[in-house]
Amino acid sequence: MNDLSLYQNRIVVKVGTSTLTNDIGQSDLRSFDRIACVLSDIQNMGHEIILVSSGAIAVGTNKLQMKTRPASMRLKQAAAAVGQCRIMNLYDKFFNDYDKTIAQILLNAEDMENEEKKENLTNTFDALLEMDIIPVVNENDSVSYTEIKSEDRLFGDNDMLSAVVAILCRAQKLVILSDIDGFYDRDPRLHPNAKRIERINVIGEEVQSLAGGAGSRRGTGGMKTKLQAAKLAAAQGIDTIITNGKHPSALYEIIKGGSVGTLFAGKL
Repeated sequence: MNDLSLYQNRIVVKVGTSTLTNDIGQSDLRSFDRIACVLSDIQNMGHEIILVSSGAIAVGTNKLQMKTRPASMRLKQAAAAVGQCRIMNLYDKFFNDYDKTIAQILLNAEDMENEEKKENLTNTFDALLEMDIIPVVNENDSVSYTEIKSEDRLFGDNDMLSAVVAILCRAQKLVILSDIDGFYDRDPRLHPNAKRIERINVIGEEVQSLAGGAGSRRGTGGMKTKLQAAKLAAAQGIDTIITNGKHPSALYEIIKGGSVGTLFAGKL
């Protein structure tokens, strides 16, 4: 981190595909509504909110009435283009119910590698936040084939993207809403007696070995990419919290400093 300090009231919230869609792959409207309600309320308390949202390909697949997630690159990108439009339409509808204005920002990996682009992006985020607008950020999947195709994507289902955005905007907290209650000492889907770890100060080899493989059926980001994101953010002093996206009201407790999900403590 440079000599500029973190904004103490600035929070990046990342929402995964599994939170925005239900078990049969349709858009989960209650989830969209809950997220919009809680984030609007938290903004009303004086916090600046940036929302990083996955789900474009999954929602586009549903909108196009495809039976399964497309396999070819061209169809994935087509689904992403349709899905991104649908997702923003839903966010706009629900945030508008709470008298909030949103903005769309689509990013590629290259945008973060060019200093001039990074500075322009920072200025855009700052201008939007100053006007009480909530930026909704997504990977530009309709044109950025490398992020869909690569096995070790820079932005892995937007987990890494959310960390990069948190660093770019100097947010105090990064909250990753997933399909799991936090980070466990073993896979809770396989081990009913798995225990949630409340706080992790160092993401070493032992912690990484517990991360496992890919995520849910509808999303691509597993715990591995979330750990990578937490490690990246923590190195810049940003606290990262992983918790269940089906209970976004947990954000109230998080902003009060309560123990929710798993906290990866930021350290400089």
